[in-house]
Amino acid sequence: MNFTRYFPILIWGKAYNNRIFVNDAVAAIIVTIMLIPQSLAYAMLAGLPPEIGLYASILPLLIYAIFGSSRTLAVGPVAVVSLMTLTAASAIAPPGSAEFIAAALVLAFLSGIILLSMGILKLGFLANLLSHPVVSGFITASGIIIATSQLKSIFGIKANGENMPALISSMAENIGSINYPTFLIGIFATAFLFWVRKGLKPLLMRFGMPEHIAELVAKAGPIAAVAVSTMATIIFSLEEKGVKIVGDIPQSLPPFSVPLMNVELWQQLAVPALLISVIGFVESVSVGQTLAAKRRQRIDPDQELIGLGAANISAAFSGGYPVTGGFARSVVNFDAGAQTPAAGAFTAIFIAIAALFFTPLLASLPIATLAATIIVAVLSLVDLKTPAAIWKYSKMDFAAIAATIGVTLIAGVEPGVISGVLLSLALFLWRSSRPHAAIIGRVPETQHFRNIERHKVFTDPRILNIRIDESLTYLNARWLEEFILEQIADNILVRHVILMCSAVNAIDASALESIEAINHRMIDADIKLHLSEVKGPVMDRLQKSHFIEQLGGNIYLSQNEAFDAVIAIANRQKEAETPFDPYHARGVI
Repeated sequence: MNFTRYFPILIWGKAYNNRIFVNDAVAAIIVTIMLIPQSLAYAMLAGLPPEIGLYASILPLLIYAIFGSSRTLAVGPVAVVSLMTLTAASAIAPPGSAEFIAAALVLAFLSGIILLSMGILKLGFLANLLSHPVVSGFITASGIIIATSQLKSIFGIKANGENMPALISSMAENIGSINYPTFLIGIFATAFLFWVRKGLKPLLMRFGMPEHIAELVAKAGPIAAVAVSTMATIIFSLEEKGVKIVGDIPQSLPPFSVPLMNVELWQQLAVPALLISVIGFVESVSVGQTLAAKRRQRIDPDQELIGLGAANISAAFSGGYPVTGGFARSVVNFDAGAQTPAAGAFTAIFIAIAALFFTPLLASLPIATLAATIIVAVLSLVDLKTPAAIWKYSKMDFAAIAATIGVTLIAGVEPGVISGVLLSLALFLWRSSRPHAAIIGRVPETQHFRNIERHKVFTDPRILNIRIDESLTYLNARWLEEFILEQIADNILVRHVILMCSAVNAIDASALESIEAINHRMIDADIKLHLSEVKGPVMDRLQKSHFIEQLGGNIYLSQNEAFDAVIAIANRQKEAETPFDPYHARGVI
């Protein structure tokens, strides 16, 4: 058994040295500074006590360091998965209740089992069911919902809802009860964090700070917002004025927890856990591959499934909730110089130290500041340029992204991603059932054949040249049969049909049956069916059938060879008549 296949730590661990240790440790310190407020914020977004965000950022990071294949992916709570956790667990119990927390643990456990099973079975390709437009649309809509849901904490009002209509309606009913100290904290924190993203780095560089250091300092901006707002709350006694704060956070390491072994609960959470698994995996792999490519490294999607699966299972047994690779913190980890997954393990150690000794410092942290942190983080995920670009490129793909965004905003995250996947599959099946096929002719003075509607080509009215641009399957076999018979019916002079198969990578049993039916109909009509440029694997399978024996025509190595040979055959059939010159008779089209 190749243990390095399942334990990448055995590969990078051999080359570990002091230089790599220093780089990983520095990166871990910077990511920790960023991750602590994010973990608290995302846990509260998920409807969980803030300390659970810290718990979800300790053991899962250690486990991923052992099993993960990405050198720089930073695992932990993320906004989209937190929202999906809130949506799924809210169907079980009210947010914050013991039953709700138990449901979050089960979600982490089921997600881990699903991911781990897919990794062992090497089913990473199943994530391709989520097309890029669907993922982009889902993340954009989720970002809008998350940002909107946090406005209640900015305004200091009560509001509930898992979709835009419910959120807007709930906030409209309570907008008159704005808490102004909370509003001021939220607005200033949001404005500051937006400025930090764009303005702090240039400012620091003007004072002589190196660019890469200025960029890292700017990414640690949320800590300044946390420190200043916490101090302001204490100095001005803002809690007494209605400003909601985080409150006491237990000083402890993650507790040992066991997911409820309740079959009915598992059945209720199975579909949400599957969606969380797939969305989290797609997000992690896309980030991991992007960062790996910058260093000419690679990641193994199947091993990523194992790494993320093990991380989520560990979260379920350490008081956490579902985790995945986060875009923002992974980029910070990369930019800070992380060399191996050990950086994630060091981050876990630092967060554990913070959970043991520094949580009292966060007791007076305004929830509005955490809301501002979430808003600034998720709005960077909102991509309104992609739908416009996709509209220009493909109306079908735009339909998928528009449907995903619309359904997610109106009905919620689960219906949104399900509708996007179903619509993508439906559009794929529709496109696959109508493959592109072209009537082709020979480009003058060449051996190339092109579409007669796009190029000036030579043709022969007795020969119908058809290029098939898809593999032939049960989805499109009937369409091809109807297409060819329609072309023959419209061209009464046709005596030969040549199917150019250069783009056909496979012919399944249903398609073979249709081609056999086409061949028999042509024989009955005194028309010869020929094939050209059939690929080796396709020919191997055809030779195992009776099709080649029954074929009315021949199989040629190239389309040019087939065209010349069939012209010669057609001319011989007309020997008693005036020889037929296709070029002078037909001319250039």
